[in-house]
Amino acid sequence: MAEDLVLDTAIRDWVLIPLSVVMVLIGILRYFVSKLMRSFQTPDPKIVKEGHFLFCRQVIVRARNLRAAANFITPKSFRSRRVYFSNEENGLLFVPKGQAQNLQAQMFSDPNMAMDMMKKNLSMIIPQTLTFAWVNFFFSGFVAAKIPFPLTQRFRSMLQNGIDLSTVDVSYVSSRSWYFLNLFGLRGLFSLILGEENATDDTQRMMQMSGFGFDPSKSLSAEKDGLDIVQHEWALPKFEHRAEAVLKKLVS
Repeated sequence: MAEDLVLDTAIRDWVLIPLSVVMVLIGILRYFVSKLMRSFQTPDPKIVKEGHFLFCRQVIVRARNLRAAANFITPKSFRSRRVYFSNEENGLLFVPKGQAQNLQAQMFSDPNMAMDMMKKNLSMIIPQTLTFAWVNFFFSGFVAAKIPFPLTQRFRSMLQNGIDLSTVDVSYVSSRSWYFLNLFGLRGLFSLILGEENATDDTQRMMQMSGFGFDPSKSLSAEKDGLDIVQHEWALPKFEHRAEAVLKKLVS
């Protein structure tokens, strides 16, 4: 059975509150440091025009939905939509051969952009490394807080990092786990303090890093080829026959 602990108020005053305040101050300081290190250069119009990764993903999703539901619209509607996507003059999926280059190769060939990326990574990695070393050295082994509702055993590894006691209730949070909770859970507070467009959102940076490896030109061309070979067969005229067959099976 899990044991109930009585947390000393000194842990709250000398571990929990200082750790939370330091995490907030480091986040604010990192925001202004990254803002100072940011270079304000006029981007290449070609890169700006072709670099809408989100727009390309949305176009690809729309084209895939059209291929999946092609048989549920009339042939005329399908042909007009396919021309809208695959038209070789201004189609959304059409990429001219002269422009079918990897945009990321163009981006990484720019030394200024590579330097900006290195600065952003350093402004994120160095403070995290130093803060984690500080927390691990001074606050390792503390039970810092307790969550006011019960949890299952799956949360033990997340909430009790650095404490090897299986008899302690899962709702207790170690100081090291409190650090990670503050690291990834202060986005709302930073948005209130620094605004929506702040540079302290580590989870958003990780999501942006997942976009590397996506080539818009190849993806658009592949989706265009897939849409061109679709054989449209309108399914609506056959619904009556299918319904009749189903009713015959139910009656018989």
